Amino acid sequence: MRIAYLDCFSGISGDMLLGALVDVGVPPQVFQQTVAGLNVGAKLEVSRVNRAGISATKVDVLVHGEKELPREVFWEQQAHAHEHADAGSGHSHGGRNEPVQLREHNYARPALSREGGRRDPSSEAHEHGHSHGRGLNEIREIIVKATISDSAKKTATSIFDALGAAEAKIHDSKIEEIHFHEVGSVDAIVDIVCAAIGVEALGVDEIVCSALNVGGGTVKCAHGSLPIPAPATLELLKGAPVYSSDIQVELVTPTGAAIVKTLAKRFGHFPEMTIEKAGYGAGSRDFPAHANLVRLTVGERATLSPNTSEELVTILEANLDDLNPQLFGYVMDRLLQAGALDAYGVPVQMKKNRPGTLLTVLAKPEDAAKLTEIVFSETTTLGVRRRQEQRQALMRKWVNVPTPWGEVRMKLASMNGTVTNYAPEYEDCRRIAAEHHVPLKTVMQEAVQGYLKTREN
Repeated sequence: MRIAYLDCFSGISGDMLLGALVDVGVPPQVFQQTVAGLNVGAKLEVSRVNRAGISATKVDVLVHGEKELPREVFWEQQAHAHEHADAGSGHSHGGRNEPVQLREHNYARPALSREGGRRDPSSEAHEHGHSHGRGLNEIREIIVKATISDSAKKTATSIFDALGAAEAKIHDSKIEEIHFHEVGSVDAIVDIVCAAIGVEALGVDEIVCSALNVGGGTVKCAHGSLPIPAPATLELLKGAPVYSSDIQVELVTPTGAAIVKTLAKRFGHFPEMTIEKAGYGAGSRDFPAHANLVRLTVGERATLSPNTSEELVTILEANLDDLNPQLFGYVMDRLLQAGALDAYGVPVQMKKNRPGTLLTVLAKPEDAAKLTEIVFSETTTLGVRRRQEQRQALMRKWVNVPTPWGEVRMKLASMNGTVTNYAPEYEDCRRIAAEHHVPLKTVMQEAVQGYLKTREN
């Protein structure tokens, strides 16, 4: 199984992913031809750069021959330009029935010419006031007409739909009302369509993504300063593991978040794989002590068996030395009823030589928060430790087997096509034992015998 691991230790943006794809061997011509076929007035510039001592590929999107400005410079110019335009025209902005104009993200900046000259901000402000840019339906039409495969069109449309849905929720509007500023929509279209094409050309069966470093601080936008991650980025990354390092800038863009959330099948640590190649895509900034890169590693996944699965689980732990033992069983029941994959206690010797119990809970990452709340509310602990681990599990299924008192579910686990473990469902056996006044061990033995007879037949 061919697999790719996306390491977002410095976040991710659309152009960073394109650089990484080129660096691992996707021909730049594939992207150049794709962009030319989009007919949106854009082209790509591919170059080699150095980020904190590491050589990487940088891909820039040029709109009508010009590069984009950093976000902060853009909005400083826009604030001044809008003040000037409003003072001269008396126009007001932001009517409730007007389409929502998305101009506050990395794909929505005025252009910077290759020689370093900037567009006149006042002309940008004039354009903003009289153009609603591209709506999602228009962008979907551009993707449909592109000379790319149907699967790539479907992927690109899904990414744009995710981005539009996040923006619609943030702006409390309908997705049809979301409009991307003309320059910004070109950047996003190129990044998203090329990402879909590049991943298809890579020929991998699965993309796994690391936890994402979102950065920190604040970012300037159309409505002032907002905390990082930006609202749309935060909405898109629901369910994904994120963290913030000491880099106080925006590291994950909304476009990058939409691409990752759509393309990555799962998030986790570096998977077990035989490495074939690795590539680095560079971001625009060059930090002195931090490599502003995204790394893409491609290879063959080490698979134990077609009947095994690998998943990311969250481990919750708490040390308990003053909890009434009568309560422990109740806590375990509550955790399991709330969705814990497993829960158990181990005797430990704690400080001041007091005997205690180490409570451990295995959970799906999305259930960790509610299970932590149960531990805090039902026990006496003052802290819960949390970590994420990879779990390799045998594929399981249930079959019903006969007993003299009724059917019992039997759990089967298989590896390489052979059943390696089987066990009767405890709750079924306990219910039958209570209803028919039969020893529990007898019911369990009959269930196993019933399964073995079924298998022989």
